[in-house]
Amino acid sequence: MKITEVRVILTCPTRNYLFVKIMTDEGVYGVGEGTLNGSELAVATAIEHAGELLIGQDPMRTEDLWQLVYNWSYWRGGPIFMAALGALDLALWDIKGKVANLPVYQLLGGRARDGVLTYGHAGGGSFREVEDSVRSFQERGYKVIRAQMGGYGGTGMVKHTPSPGRNVPGTSYFHAANYLTETPKMFEHLRVALGDTVELLHDVHEQLAPIETGWLARHLEPYRLFYLEDILPPEHWESFRVVRDASKTSLAIGEIFTSRWDCLRLFQEQLIDFIRIKPIHVGGITEARKIMVFAEPAQIRSAFHGAADIGPIGQASSLHLQLTIPNFGVQEWSDFNAANHERLREVVPNPCHWEDGFARPHEAPGLGMDVNENAAKKYPYRRAFMPIVRRADGTMHRY
Repeated sequence: MKITEVRVILTCPTRNYLFVKIMTDEGVYGVGEGTLNGSELAVATAIEHAGELLIGQDPMRTEDLWQLVYNWSYWRGGPIFMAALGALDLALWDIKGKVANLPVYQLLGGRARDGVLTYGHAGGGSFREVEDSVRSFQERGYKVIRAQMGGYGGTGMVKHTPSPGRNVPGTSYFHAANYLTETPKMFEHLRVALGDTVELLHDVHEQLAPIETGWLARHLEPYRLFYLEDILPPEHWESFRVVRDASKTSLAIGEIFTSRWDCLRLFQEQLIDFIRIKPIHVGGITEARKIMVFAEPAQIRSAFHGAADIGPIGQASSLHLQLTIPNFGVQEWSDFNAANHERLREVVPNPCHWEDGFARPHEAPGLGMDVNENAAKKYPYRRAFMPIVRRADGTMHRY
């Protein structure tokens, strides 16, 4: 079997997604995903360039082809390159599963659990609205729920400037004092109203300085969070010690990590409790599996990123891997079977199954997914950007 073609599929049925198909001379093909919010055009170019290396190669040599694509250039790594490699790697694993006539999780060691525990996003503009939102997720069967008040960045967002046009996002302004004051009060309200049994977590979105995050983590201790997410920018790994020393609140990070090297110090020094990578952004299943093996002796569990800017194929890859690993924690969940994703299901017809708080990949060979290229053409790519956040005085916000 030889690879004959690498196809890049850019589409915007609900938001922008990037899918790939790797075709072979025996009619078997694999699908992958390289969606990278706001940067899909750059990833598409990287896939088209690196994909030339795969033509004529044996698709079953997943490890060797991973090393080939990763090492062929003197300049390695980074989010664009690793998303491109991730898309190709997923498609190769899909082919491998189809040839073996087995779902990918069976090739990774088989089931370690019956289903993958998931969490959903509850939110609102007041304590009571957040409480009501959490209850609605509980009624649907969720056992773990993220609680946020306000928009992106939570209660610290003090105003919003509309977009100037051309799909450029509007600007949100963050005020740390508001956020630090209101967040512990919100969780006090939720614990009084909901009790201690529901698992709650919270996302800081990297908005705080290290000392502020340490203060927040300590003041959230009485409310026993499942974890506190994205406490600091990952490049400031030394500052994680400040937060770790300040509190016993569980910590999670990793949704913008792109390789094992991002994880190295945090794992070695056990500065986090959950790692939030996902296969499509760290070079695929091949690399994500190695990262989770590395995490196991450090007693760090998975909490793979799964917001709606990761499509159904990327979601499936996370489920296949997390179904098999011993150090699983939780999976962030987007319900692609919901009514608002009807157009996306035209493009990727068969999202993974979710019921009573748990998700499961398909039992079909490979990843169990497909891409309808004709449907994808109905929804052309639209240039877009990530949200813009500034401090209250207008300074571009980045610690």
